[in-house]
Amino acid sequence: MEIKASAVRIEPWSEGDFGLLRAANAPELMEHLGGPETEEQLVKRHARYVELSSDRTGRGRMYRIVLEESGESVGSVGFWERTWQGEEVYETGWGVLLGFQGRGIATSGTRAVVEAARAEHKHRYLHAFPPPDNLPSNAVCRKVGFELVGECDFEYPPGHVAVSNDWRLDLCRAERSS
Repeated sequence: MEIKASAVRIEPWSEGDFGLLRAANAPELMEHLGGPETEEQLVKRHARYVELSSDRTGRGRMYRIVLEESGESVGSVGFWERTWQGEEVYETGWGVLLGFQGRGIATSGTRAVVEAARAEHKHRYLHAFPPPDNLPSNAVCRKVGFELVGECDFEYPPGHVAVSNDWRLDLCRAERSS
């Protein structure tokens, strides 16, 4: 059963979200991201997320995905600046806790973050870089309206280069229904 877009909301990442980040650090959820991070790495990531979410310069934002009905935080989604192939763009990424996957939550959260990135009126393109074998994340890209540009070498985590799909969404184009 897919949860409708109205069933989730995104809220800016805050100091109180470290437990969510720790829960999302499970091996099953970090499989396509180089594996679980150490406690020190999590602390640094959390600080980056908090800083990014408090920054109003248009560099991006991190959010927690919250179920409307219960108010429970079940994942994260965000966008941030990067230089890709000589162009300034936004990159996006998301994650949903294992017990909440398969219900459309990542798709709904990503749609919401697309609108947040679009509202910045700063960069034309939003990219996502899931590995080809991460079928659920590639499906999110398709459902949200990203265009598959092709495969590319992508470095993440730092020092680890792997083949990824380069999905691109034109933030200047009106939202199309899917």
